[in-house]
Amino acid sequence: MTMVMQLSRPPVDRGLNLADYVGEGFLFLGAGVTVLLQLAEPGVGHGVADHSTVLSRPLDRLRTTMTYIYVTTLGTEEERRAVAKMVNQAHVPVKSKPDGPVTYNGFDPDLQLWVAATLYKNGQDLYERFLGPMDEATAERLYQQSAVYGTTLQVKPEMWPATRAEFEQYWQRKLDELTIDDHVRAFCHELFRGGDSPLLIRLGMPLNRWITRGLLPPQLREQLHWTWSPRDQQLFDALMAVLPPVYRLVPRPIRWLPSRYYLWAMRRRLSSGRRLIDERDRVGAA
Repeated sequence: MTMVMQLSRPPVDRGLNLADYVGEGFLFLGAGVTVLLQLAEPGVGHGVADHSTVLSRPLDRLRTTMTYIYVTTLGTEEERRAVAKMVNQAHVPVKSKPDGPVTYNGFDPDLQLWVAATLYKNGQDLYERFLGPMDEATAERLYQQSAVYGTTLQVKPEMWPATRAEFEQYWQRKLDELTIDDHVRAFCHELFRGGDSPLLIRLGMPLNRWITRGLLPPQLREQLHWTWSPRDQQLFDALMAVLPPVYRLVPRPIRWLPSRYYLWAMRRRLSSGRRLIDERDRVGAA
């Protein structure tokens, strides 16, 4: 009886901050669904499909994306200013043609707000899958801190929904508005075939694609013309039952190795005067 009562207690606020978990390796598991949610916003999807180098240089694009995420949350104020400057420079040529089917601009704060929202939402969801539920105080604190994903660029602080409840309303409204047309769908399919990635990466793409399908909202799976059977769901549920407890057995320093590496590489580039974001890595979903 005592054990049952202990297990049923609500989680306790342990003072967790965004910087305390954003370096966890499990966040890479959600990279695919985060990108697809971003691309399903027509302005982001067409902007990336028309201007990004992600298909020809996917590993470099991954580096620049992760550099932005880790610098905004784990870097110094000077490093945040440096990466914001680089992203802004990369966004200069990103704008739609006058006769294009979708109007977009790399500096559009509404599009940046959606990108930031996907980073927060999927980070929170994966945290609870792998490390357990958050108490209300922690969840609200991490939500407020996550505004930095957008406010580092052109999102004004008042654009970030004031509370998690308001965010959920915004999130549901955006999900209902997301649309993937033929142009963006073809780009997404090529992206999840691996583009010009090294062979080893391409060999792992079927598994990556399957996990991403499992994490995607059903309406986006349908828009991508991806199937998902009851058997797929059973296997996915089994994987999600086994993977988190195994992950928690891995020592934290090992789980944080990718984030440490990307921050090390960023600081090395910064100290040597090299660009944090290559000119060829113009734009991509965050």
